[in-house]
Amino acid sequence: MKKYVAELIGTFSLVLFGCGSAVIASHDVVGPGGVSALGIGLLGIAIAFGFAVVAMAYAIGGISGCHINPAVTIGVLVAGKIEMKDAVGYIVAQCIGTILAAAVLFLIVSGRPEYQLGEYGLGANGWGPGYLGEYNMLSAFVIETVMTFLFLFVILAVTSKFGNGTMAGLAIGITLVLIHLVAIPVTGTSVNPARSLGPALFAGGKALAQLWLFFVAPILGAVLAAVVWKFGFEKE
Repeated sequence: MKKYVAELIGTFSLVLFGCGSAVIASHDVVGPGGVSALGIGLLGIAIAFGFAVVAMAYAIGGISGCHINPAVTIGVLVAGKIEMKDAVGYIVAQCIGTILAAAVLFLIVSGRPEYQLGEYGLGANGWGPGYLGEYNMLSAFVIETVMTFLFLFVILAVTSKFGNGTMAGLAIGITLVLIHLVAIPVTGTSVNPARSLGPALFAGGKALAQLWLFFVAPILGAVLAAVVWKFGFEKE
């Protein structure tokens, strides 16, 4: 059970730190005397997600491998590096972790006067009119698929016999920062079905209706990366 609990805690941390930075810290906070705190902006959000992965990689990597992402777990399963029963347990734990994180984040932000959840509240992912850069569905699907492909390729590479295991957590976290810098204006950046699930359940509406893309595209990208790695790089 330690592996599953570790995945739950890791996913909880990723969503709370990442989405929390987007919801709480991304805008300037104005107090009675003027601006009292500057927002962290897009770069800050990207760093928050990446650093959350770095922290959890070194905290629970030795216990569960620190997937904290159903797409990663499915990709690793396709690559033959995890058993089916563990993969199912990981995904269940990850989904529980993201829901708990969204619930805690909602409790926190609800304490702000006149807070309203909004159509894409709690950092929910989305696309189209009314969402960030208003990119269409094709753009959203392509960027989520390609970025997840690259993300899992890096994960498989740095944790393989070709990679440097001691630097794996840092390399994976930096990759996630880079992914967010490009993808935030398009979809808010998912590359992780669990990261999208919790906020969408609370936001409802469009966020929930568009949730399917943030399952299908990342899983497709992860499976493609696993196949490319397994038959193109790992095979003698």
